[in-house]
Amino acid sequence: MARIDEVAAAAGVSISTVSYALSGKRPISPDTRRRVVDAAHRLGYAPNAGARMLAGRVTHIFALTEPLRRETHAPTHMSFVLAAAVAARRHDYDILLLTDQQASEGMHRVTASGLVDAILVLDVAPDDERVAIARAITTPTVFIGIPDDHEGIDCVDLDFEAAARLAVDRVADAGHRRIALIGQPESTYRLSNFPPRVRRAVADRADERGLAHTFATTGEVVTEADAVRTAVGDALDAGASALLLHGVDDMHAAVLDAVTERGIRVGSDISIVSIAASFDTTKLPIQLDTIPLIPEASCDLAVDLALARIDDPHRPTGIHLLAPVYRDAGSVTAPPSV
Repeated sequence: MARIDEVAAAAGVSISTVSYALSGKRPISPDTRRRVVDAAHRLGYAPNAGARMLAGRVTHIFALTEPLRRETHAPTHMSFVLAAAVAARRHDYDILLLTDQQASEGMHRVTASGLVDAILVLDVAPDDERVAIARAITTPTVFIGIPDDHEGIDCVDLDFEAAARLAVDRVADAGHRRIALIGQPESTYRLSNFPPRVRRAVADRADERGLAHTFATTGEVVTEADAVRTAVGDALDAGASALLLHGVDDMHAAVLDAVTERGIRVGSDISIVSIAASFDTTKLPIQLDTIPLIPEASCDLAVDLALARIDDPHRPTGIHLLAPVYRDAGSVTAPPSV
């Protein structure tokens, strides 16, 4: 392995300049930093990780704060954890997972120790306590989700409002005049930021398009089969000819079971669109039109923003929304009466 003096000679700079260029401890001109980085890559030079941490230099570790609560849907959240880990490894970073229910303690701990270069925040709540911490610390922090108070922080998310509007427009354009949104358990509308955004956007767009609309949750803490069956029955009894689903895989399967039990055919007697599903909807027994929430897209962008913030701590912060994409599987057609 090459030594630091060899990198300095190859780049035509001093040893201290190499150290500053690779650690970010002092400002170095972009041209000089580029020459140092190119020389280090060409020679295969990598500073000792332990020495970097002790010196307060880059550690090549991201902290991922993901408080696991009783109502957490583990498969959904773990898909984001995995996507974040894969995105980080693509840039030679490892992930330190912080699962403390008191998320603030973990963030303070890794910041005080200088153990990580940046923090990625998952399971973002509307009034998330981690916002205040992110503003108070110097460690770059990126939220995968948007809290209500997001001034001065970087946030990445699917444009849930646009996804909801897209779903409403799809069924409205097909001729449906009565629709129903079947959502997540009641607790998620208190603890998570995105379910209320979908609910509000569906209602607002339906009003704009002149559609009658209803909404139902599917349990208190977790999806309950009886609650799903009741929600579907109430929607159909109210005359809904299109269902918009926003929930996990179990809820989707339960909705399809409830529809099938009534002898109703999807894509013929009833139209269904899945909004922001983060699981593989092709594994459902009936294929549905879907506007997916793709963990890889969100986490790739979050990691890129964290790296950019490490390189330039003073770059502007902001909300970065991913545009929704509609995947047509033939589950939306004109209502039977049209």
